[in-house]
Amino acid sequence: MTTIHLRTKIKAPIKNVFDASRNIDVHQQSASQSKEKAVAGITSGLINLNETVTWRGKHFGFYLQHKSRITVMNFYDYFVDEMEKGHFKSFKHEHFFEEQNDFTIMKDQLQYETPFGVFGKLFDVLFLKRHLIHFLIERNKILKEFCENKI
Repeated sequence: MTTIHLRTKIKAPIKNVFDASRNIDVHQQSASQSKEKAVAGITSGLINLNETVTWRGKHFGFYLQHKSRITVMNFYDYFVDEMEKGHFKSFKHEHFFEEQNDFTIMKDQLQYETPFGVFGKLFDVLFLKRHLIHFLIERNKILKEFCENKI
């Protein structure tokens, strides 16, 4: 199991950051480098508890699909999306939000397992983990700009 931790400081109210983080349209904007689009389930606006979204995007030269469900949602400090169908053995993305002074601290904890035994682990070490970190950093950069500047 691989775990990625990221922390992003955003000068915006916690509610705005929480809602932007679960906004399908903002995610599509932040994932433009992979041409990621919502193709099933909730395809626009805010996703809520027990709802699903299926993403289709280009990663490593291939168009892949990934279906996630929101399994936990505590307004406005925490939610979880978990893979229901996709190319991982398991995939769980926890989103934490905390207000400090005039800022919201957004923390991502992404845990996943690759299939294919030792080959999957090797692919993770050589390529996948770095790819996912870059993907999340770009996503968070757009979220930060959106919340701070209302782009």
